[in-house]
Order: sequence, then structure tokens, then C-alpha cells
Amino acid sequence: MKNFITLICLIFLVSMFTNAQEKVEIAKNVGEKEKTEKTVNAEKTAPSVAEPINLSMIGTDSANTVPLTLNDAIKRALKNNNEIEVAENDVKIAESQLRSFRGVYDRNFSISPTYSRSSSTGTQSSNDFRLNAGSSQLLKRGGGNYDIFFNTSQTGRNSPNNTSFNQTSSLTGSSSSTYVSSVGIRFTQPLYRERETDQTRKQIKVQKKRLQQSDSDFRLRTIGVISQVQTAYWNLVFALRDQQNQVANLNLSKENLRIIEARISAGTAAPLQRAEVETELANRESGVFSATELVSISQNTLKQLLLKDVSDADWNANLVPTDAPIFSNDVIKLEDAVKDAVENRPELRRLKLDREINSLDIQLAKNLLKPKVDFVSSFSLQGISLGKVSTDSTTFNLIEPSFARFNASSYLYGLICQTPNSNCLSQTNRIPTITSPGSPDYFNGGYARSIANFFRKDAVNYSIGVTIQFPLKNTTAKADLAIAELQKTQIDARTRTQEQTVIAEVRNAVQAVETTRQRVLSARRGRENAEIQLTGERNLFDAGRSTTFLLFQRENALTNARNSEIRAETDYNKALADLQRVTSTTFRVNGIEFDSPIEEK
Repeated sequence: MKNFITLICLIFLVSMFTNAQEKVEIAKNVGEKEKTEKTVNAEKTAPSVAEPINLSMIGTDSANTVPLTLNDAIKRALKNNNEIEVAENDVKIAESQLRSFRGVYDRNFSISPTYSRSSSTGTQSSNDFRLNAGSSQLLKRGGGNYDIFFNTSQTGRNSPNNTSFNQTSSLTGSSSSTYVSSVGIRFTQPLYRERETDQTRKQIKVQKKRLQQSDSDFRLRTIGVISQVQTAYWNLVFALRDQQNQVANLNLSKENLRIIEARISAGTAAPLQRAEVETELANRESGVFSATELVSISQNTLKQLLLKDVSDADWNANLVPTDAPIFSNDVIKLEDAVKDAVENRPELRRLKLDREINSLDIQLAKNLLKPKVDFVSSFSLQGISLGKVSTDSTTFNLIEPSFARFNASSYLYGLICQTPNSNCLSQTNRIPTITSPGSPDYFNGGYARSIANFFRKDAVNYSIGVTIQFPLKNTTAKADLAIAELQKTQIDARTRTQEQTVIAEVRNAVQAVETTRQRVLSARRGRENAEIQLTGERNLFDAGRSTTFLLFQRENALTNARNSEIRAETDYNKALADLQRVTSTTFRVNGIEFDSPIEEK
């Protein structure tokens, strides 16, 4: 019985203690609830401290925004970039130089009218007139040349330019002028040396190669500029995204400061926490300012590539990229990249053209070692007239031996002796005496008659011959050949070096694409986990189980993860652009077409 009473007492005491504890717990919960509600109400009624930050950049108008795709940026660079304009003009200069060298084959026409007056003491003056005209041209094939000429002259009786025709006209009683006209062609054709090639034809062929090299240089320069535009574009994309992330992170700090201010007002947080939040806020503001500076630098770099000069209005505009970075899980094949580079790289094409130019040098040097054998020929028609001449026969005593020889040669008329038994000698003074018949009608006339006489069968003149020249030592040609062969060795060595450089660049570019592809995947996973961690940390902070220090760490970690992701994505796109550059597939990938210089046949 005693034990039973004791048990009942113990139960009663335990019951009373439990009820008291429950009341204390209830009171505590009610107090905390009231305190929490008071804090929440204070947070709701607390003024916001998220004031906007100034993101303006020096020299830009925030209201002037220019949306820009990557394709538009490339087109603007092709149109306005100064480096591309310089390279394009180099091609045009090379084209003009080629036309200049081809001008050596232009037909040349010349005309030379000359009037002269001759006189001496005691003699009558004489007036002479000459007209020489002609057309000459080098031939593209075979290295020959021809010269078509037409010459006509009128010489007076007393002219020192007159010849035996003047003396003849005196004998025949003609007027005081003689007319001589000729028309014909001269032709020279190399048969051995310089038949297949010569300095002129080699120079034109070399300039064709130089023109192609200028085109290769233009393509190389253009590819480089496009690659710079792509890199600058993606750098601007990253800078703007980084600025957005930094601003979002700053706004989180401002929101945290608002909450802390409310809690301090409610008495649930110590004033010291305000300093902690404001310190983080100042650090994040510095990050925003640095990101804004990076945006300005990136914009200026891109503008420098896209704008023609400093007067362009877009220097004051905000360029806003509208293309997002692309990503593909496809793996680049090294073999395909190397094949594209070997086929397309302008540097290798330039060296190939250097080798072809060197072959032309060797060909010419070997050709100049040969003997020179040229075929030369000419054909002409010559007509003569003596003005107004007498048709009556005239008897003359020949005193001057030269005159006797002239008439004895029967050059125009033949000689007729007065006395057949006198052997053409006078019986009294032994001076030859001849009788000249009158001049034939076809000598009677001026220029027109001399030209009409072209068609007489005795007006034809022609010659055919060969000119042979044997070089003895030919030191210059031998030295030129030795130099050309040494240059061939140099070009081969440069080609091997360039090929190794190309292969190394391609391998590095393919590796960069693969590395950045893996970085994108890793960064995405990091950003997703950082978001999960921040959400959890925010819940703990709201429940009072975390601190602002840990919350700030999670927020900064998420910002860094987002920046790492966008950095990896933009680096991946820049790596693709660099791969296009080293394989010279930039034009094909971006749909750009250029017309190569047209080679004339």
C-alpha cells in the first residue's frame, strides 16, 4: 500500500513538470513567432537600398544602341577595314603592273615629216621634204618582231641629199626635183636562243605569278582581319555578360543590406553585420566598374576593326552583340583540318608561286646559254619619179669620169654613141660623147607617180638571211643560272619550314577547340551546382542557420561559375575562329566569296 501511494505521487509530480515545460515551450514559441513576424514586417517596410549604378562609358551615348550580329560585323569589316583596303589596292597595283608589262606588245606607229632648205655660196637654194612613217610590234609567240615602213622624199636639184638621180635628171632635162617612195616590211625571228622565252616574256609570266601572290596576300590579310573581328566580337560578348553577372551580384548585396538593416531595426541582428555587408557591397561595386571598363575596351577594339575613320558616328554608339555563343559536341578531326590547311593556306600558295617564278628564272638562264641564231628578212617596193622631164634625146660630152661610169652602167637609159667607129670617143678632143634618149613616161610625175611605180615588176626588193652569234664565255648567263639554282634550294627549305609551321598551328588549334569544348561542359556543371548550393545557403540563411559570410561566398561562387561558363563558351567560339584561320576555311565557313584576278591569255 505504501509503495502504491509513492508511485501515484511520482506520477503526479512528473505530470506537473511536463505541463510546466510545455507552457514554457509554448510561450517561447509564441515569443519567437512574434519576434519573427516583427522582423519580417520590418524587412517588408524597410526602404530598398538597391540604387542603380552608373554604367556609362567615356565617349559613348547610352541612348545610341547599335545591335550587331557576327555576320554584320564581318561584312562591315570587309567594307570599311583599312588593312583590307590596303591589301585590296596591292592587288590592283599588281594588275596595273601586269598591264604595263604587256604594253610592250602594243603596236607602235611613228611618223616623221621633215623639211630642209640647203644652199651655198654661188648656188641656187634647194628645198627638200621627207616623210617617214612606220609601224612596229613585238610578237607574243616566238619572240619575233616586224617593222612596216613607208618612206617618201622630194629632193631638189642642188640638194646635198640628191644622188645620181639628180645627175640623171640633169641629163634628161628634168625639173629640179626627184621623188623617191618606198614601202615594205622587215621581219626578224629568233630560231634558237630566245625563241621559247626571253626577258620580256619571262617578266610578264613572273608578274602573273606576282599578281597571284598579291591575291594570296590579300586573302591572308582578310582572313586575319576576320579572325580579329570574331575574337573581338566574342570578347565583347563576354565583357557584357560579365558586366551583367557583376551587376546581378551587386544587386544581391544591396538586397542583403536591406534585409540586414531591417533585422537591425527589429533587434534581431547586431549592427556589426551592416559593416560586413557594406564591405562586400563595396567589393562588388569595384567588380562592376572593372567589368564596365572591360566592356569599353572591347567595344573600342571592335570599332577599330569595323569603322573606316574617326569621324564615323558609330564611335559614339553602344555596340550590342545579338549572337549567342554556339556550342557543339562534335570532335574536330585532325586529319581533315590538316588537309584543309595544306590545300588552302595562302602562305603555302605563295611559296608554290615562288617556286614557279624560280623555274622561269632557270629556264631563261639556260636559254641564254645557247647561241643566237636569228632569221632576218625584208621585202619592199620602191618607186621613183623625176618630176617634169623632157622626152627628146640630148647629146652630152662626158667630162667627169664618175659621170661616165654612171652613164656607162646603163642604170636608167643605156648609152648610145654618136659615131660607131669612134668607140664612143670624140675624134678631136678624145672626150666621150653620148646621146641620151628622152625619159620614159613612167618617170614623168611627182609623188603620185613614184607611188604608182610600186606596182612595176622592177620595183620589187627583198632579202633573206641568218644572223649567228656565238657566246664565248657567257659569264653573265652562267652566273644567273647558278643564282637561280641556289634560290631553288632556298625556296625548298622555306617551304618545308612553312609546312611544319602550318601543321603545328593546326594541331594547336584543334587541341584548343577540344580543350575549350571540355571546359564548357565542366563550367556548365559547375554553374548548375553553384546554383544549387546558393539556393540551399539562402534557405539556411533565411532560417537563421547560416551567416552573411557564407551567403556571400555562395553568391560570389555562383557569379564566378557563370563567368567561367560564358568565358568557356566564348573561348570555344574563338578557338573555332582560330581553327578557321589556320586552315584558311574562313571564307567557306562564313559564306564569303572573292573573285580572283582574271589572267589574260
